[in-house]
Amino acid sequence: MARVPAVPLVAALLFALAIADSRGSWAAESATVQEILDGQELYINQKQAAPKDRASAPQTLSTRNSRGQLAFSSGAAGRINRFSLLRLGSSCFLVEKGQILVSGKQNGCTRSARLSVRGTNYLIDVQEDGSAELSVLEGSVDVEQLQDGEPTGKPATAVQAGQKVKLSAQGVILTLLRLSSGDYDAILSGPLFSGFRSTLPGFAALESHIRSFVPGVTLPSAPAVPSLPSLPTLRRFGIF
Repeated sequence: MARVPAVPLVAALLFALAIADSRGSWAAESATVQEILDGQELYINQKQAAPKDRASAPQTLSTRNSRGQLAFSSGAAGRINRFSLLRLGSSCFLVEKGQILVSGKQNGCTRSARLSVRGTNYLIDVQEDGSAELSVLEGSVDVEQLQDGEPTGKPATAVQAGQKVKLSAQGVILTLLRLSSGDYDAILSGPLFSGFRSTLPGFAALESHIRSFVPGVTLPSAPAVPSLPSLPTLRRFGIF
């Protein structure tokens, strides 16, 4: 019987260990598929997934020509754009390529940076070469440079609400700019908001921030929550 190469398993284990938190605790992340848009091209470890399917570290989640929303075990939600790939870890998910919108208290990583949050709404866009752009829509994100999955010891940079940074493939911050109202409009009308029915845990905080600090931006409508039938209606149908 042919032997299965151990290299992919070792690599996955090294990644999971590398992004373990500073206290050395192990709390493997999981994510449940909530919604898939534009077809069914969302995969867990290359196997086609469906709503309610669950992935756990160190499994990967990827999309082709579809978008999807995930519910993380942290209570946060993540929306993945088309042609994206992320791997679950122990204290953050690793974005290999593509775009993900995070709403809630959920840390993320690129190959060369760790993104630590305190409950927020942020968008990370990672290119094939490992460079990335982080847009903080609300809240704040601490960006810490990594080397081979380990902190370099350099102080983290706090990126505040309404700011975006470009990161090199080595995790170096190249630019730090303000998000314009046009940037907000483009994101809020784009593929990570358009068409989704599932709610975002941090949507109320995002809405409040935009109304207070970015007036004039058109807010997307929050998905409607079905209302319960009234008592007279239930009686009419003979339920009570």
